[in-house]
Amino acid sequence: MKYDFRRIEKDWQDYWRDHKTFKAVNGSDKPKYYVLDMFPYPSGAGLHVGHPLGYIASDIYARYKRHQGFNVLHPQGYDSFGLPAEQYAIQTGQHPAITTAENIKTYRRQLDQIGFSFDWSREVRTSDPNYYKWTQWIFIQLFNSWYNKDTDKAEDISELEKLFSSEGNTNVNAVCDDNIEPFSAEDWKSFSSKKQQQILLQYRLTYLAETEVNWCPALGTVLANDEIVNGVSERGGHPVIRKKMTQWSMRISAYAERLLQGLDKLDWTDALKESQRNWIGKSVGASVEFKIQNSESKISVFTTRPDTIFGVSFMTLAPEHELVSQITTPEQKADVDAYVEATAKRSERDRMADVKTISGAFTGAYAEHPFTKEPIPIWIGDYVLAGYGTGAVMSVPCGDQRDYDFAKHFKIPIPNIFDGVDISEEAFADKEKTVIGNSDFLNGLNYKKATKRVIFELEKIGQGEGKTNYRLRDAVFSRQRYWGEPFPVYYVNGMPQMIDAAHLPIKLPEVEKYLPTETGEPPLGNATVWAWDRLKAEVVSNSLIDNENVFPLELNTMPGWAGSSWYFNRYMDASNENEFASQEALNYWKDVDLYIGGSEHATGHLLYARFWQKFLFDKNLVPVDEFAKKLINQGMILGTSAFVHWTNIEFQVKTEEREIISVKKRIVIEDSGVLVTEIFDNLIKEIKSEIFAFYKQSSPKVKVEFVDGTLTIKQHVDISLLKGTSDALDVEGFKNWMPEFKDSYFLCKNNNEFITTREVEKMSKSKYNVVNPDDIVSDYGADSLRLYEMFLGPLEQYKPWNTAGITGVHSFLKKLWRLYHQGENGAFYVTSPPPSEGLGEAFKTLHKTIKKVQEDIESFSFNTSVSTFMIAVNELTAQKCTSKEILEPFLILISPYAPHIAEELWHQLGHTGSISTAPFPKFEEKHLVESSKNYPISFNGKMRFTMELPLDMSKEDIEKAVLAHEKTKDQLQGREPKKVIVVPGKIVNIVG
Repeated sequence: MKYDFRRIEKDWQDYWRDHKTFKAVNGSDKPKYYVLDMFPYPSGAGLHVGHPLGYIASDIYARYKRHQGFNVLHPQGYDSFGLPAEQYAIQTGQHPAITTAENIKTYRRQLDQIGFSFDWSREVRTSDPNYYKWTQWIFIQLFNSWYNKDTDKAEDISELEKLFSSEGNTNVNAVCDDNIEPFSAEDWKSFSSKKQQQILLQYRLTYLAETEVNWCPALGTVLANDEIVNGVSERGGHPVIRKKMTQWSMRISAYAERLLQGLDKLDWTDALKESQRNWIGKSVGASVEFKIQNSESKISVFTTRPDTIFGVSFMTLAPEHELVSQITTPEQKADVDAYVEATAKRSERDRMADVKTISGAFTGAYAEHPFTKEPIPIWIGDYVLAGYGTGAVMSVPCGDQRDYDFAKHFKIPIPNIFDGVDISEEAFADKEKTVIGNSDFLNGLNYKKATKRVIFELEKIGQGEGKTNYRLRDAVFSRQRYWGEPFPVYYVNGMPQMIDAAHLPIKLPEVEKYLPTETGEPPLGNATVWAWDRLKAEVVSNSLIDNENVFPLELNTMPGWAGSSWYFNRYMDASNENEFASQEALNYWKDVDLYIGGSEHATGHLLYARFWQKFLFDKNLVPVDEFAKKLINQGMILGTSAFVHWTNIEFQVKTEEREIISVKKRIVIEDSGVLVTEIFDNLIKEIKSEIFAFYKQSSPKVKVEFVDGTLTIKQHVDISLLKGTSDALDVEGFKNWMPEFKDSYFLCKNNNEFITTREVEKMSKSKYNVVNPDDIVSDYGADSLRLYEMFLGPLEQYKPWNTAGITGVHSFLKKLWRLYHQGENGAFYVTSPPPSEGLGEAFKTLHKTIKKVQEDIESFSFNTSVSTFMIAVNELTAQKCTSKEILEPFLILISPYAPHIAEELWHQLGHTGSISTAPFPKFEEKHLVESSKNYPISFNGKMRFTMELPLDMSKEDIEKAVLAHEKTKDQLQGREPKKVIVVPGKIVNIVG
């Protein structure tokens, strides 16, 4: 019987679907295990072979846990809001929902054909109103909450209002905006409703504020820091500028310390946890206030080195700092304005990364030193960020290299406040070796003592205090785009109000255009009618009309990370219409036991999701404050790109009329080394002859000279244009694919084939190196794809794809099939002999495989399991094993990796149900205990033959048995050996 993988895989995928084999139940006598992949954004390109890597790993683990008797939840869904669908809508007019649905259909087909054991009954899509209804609901809970520092958790905003009514805000210990004015209970009661709402906004966990944002004009939206790469948008590579806008923000900074401390109890990779620690960026130091001369304003700074305060020789403000426009003198205004405008075109990441460029502008204003009262010039510089700390630094050039370089560049004094330290060449930053000098009351003190003393003195004069600061900034939560969750918000007298939860979901309205309106409003401003379920008020022209009152609606949408910040909880109870998940379901599943996804989400999705989980925990809506116990970052399968190299060569043609004509020809070469070969020289002569012949027709005297053509350009080639699995290019196909090369000359080292150069890089549609899993599954089967992806190398590493390599894995599956089909004409043949009869070696193979595979799965070393399977099949084949006692448990071992062939053979063994819940075989040590030893028998140190002897045989009996052997007699030829060396369990050496 032939291994018909196409028929087998279709049959079992149909069986799993029809029998709902992988559907999890909420509540079971079995222990629970929740395995989750980071859900994909459904792009138009579909999956390439790199995408399933993490899914295959998680699927192996999920199937393994089912074999171990766990109730496994292994769901899948789609992060289906995103810019690509909206950009496509702008270009074509097709609604993003249609594009997204088509893309999801492709993804689902591709995922199904790879044989994943997903529970599709729990599928979520972030763009489904039934899902984002609860995203909107969580937003409302955040709006109606504040962070109480005394209880160290979020509480209902009504509790804060009670405090304000009873005692004002002077004793309220809350996370809130800076510079909040104190008020009494009487003051609070006298405030207008609008004034009270404005104050509460300064405390809410989601709030409106004017914020410095990353604005991308080409995309027409604000981008988060993690959506910007090398100063341009991750999507499309468009320029990004800094701009002030009124935006919704999330007060994630309230959770900075808890996010930091929570990392200690997570089984996540050290690298990922370190990324989050650095992003949160805890610093301990002091806040200091510097008065500004001739002004009522003050500059607040945070510093981790208050001990160096006497070394301040200038102040530096971020160009976006609100004080810049207020304090700049008329003489400096032109320079400052130009510098601010230039800085707005650079992203924060670009500015942080650029440590070489020194730039700045003097404002003309001066601050006053808190102790010496000396004037300190105030500069602006793009190395200071408005979003970090206070957006201002006290610059101490003798103790900070960046300040030192700035001061040197602009010839600002660099006072030395360190005893016994030379700062003529560079700053001194070793705080542990610091002894302060030239600093009044700090002289002679080390770093720790000086820090304590200066904080004491600052507090005494009311110009500073000890403080802990975090780099983590509140997260901008608004996007000026269409394809996202609408905010459940309307405005009364300019103040945001939440639409009642009974009216959720607030659905996206239809619009004719997906671009901003002519007046600059976001795309939702183009809507004329909003359709809301169960909402009695009329909604027209982006306003809510109720009892003849007109209330403007919020026209921004939520960012892409909104829906992904809680989706893992929705999977626990995905069909619940009354809650985002029931308490019963949440208490049963609690958290994700294994989460697999890319490390690129370390400071985006994973941080936001932890923030939302902690908030929901504070509100008693979830039972745990961390959503994922264990997280593994899978590596990346790289593509092998193909390249040609081309150059434009130039000739000068001089005719009889003394006319000079420039003629350019494009030559495509295999690599730049061809340009210095005889082949290239011959081609130049050939082209010169062609040009000469052409111009000779119209001019009797023609001279053709080669001018230049040595600068080559690398050009990606679609790997589908390569011949078979070789590196040879289909030249005609390439010309059709890129018509601009139609008349080019293709120069081959080998006259028969044009060989491309190959390089390993990220697999990407833009690099034309994508391998479609549809082709692999069609040619080799899903089980081959699954095994090969695991076989490529350790899960967390990067590894290149090579389609030619999959043939080895496919051959292994054929050999596995033949192991169960040793009957006549390849018929299925598995026997049931008396237990253990003559199966010693087979049991040994089985149990060493059980031990190794279980260890590999538990340690996520899937690649070595595949090697183990190959060794086992080779051994069992050599042993001519047909015993059901061996071959049945072996199928369970390989089932998580190659489920289709395992199901088929399981069925042929006589089972009626799926193999997926068959108990995992138990390892028995006794089968690996050796009872005999194959001794190497050596003569004068040279091994001549081997001899199987019992391990418990004595030294004397071993010697007797060896000397009695016929091969020993042949070697000795009647001589008496001088000495017989026996090392029990190891060797026998006969010295003749």
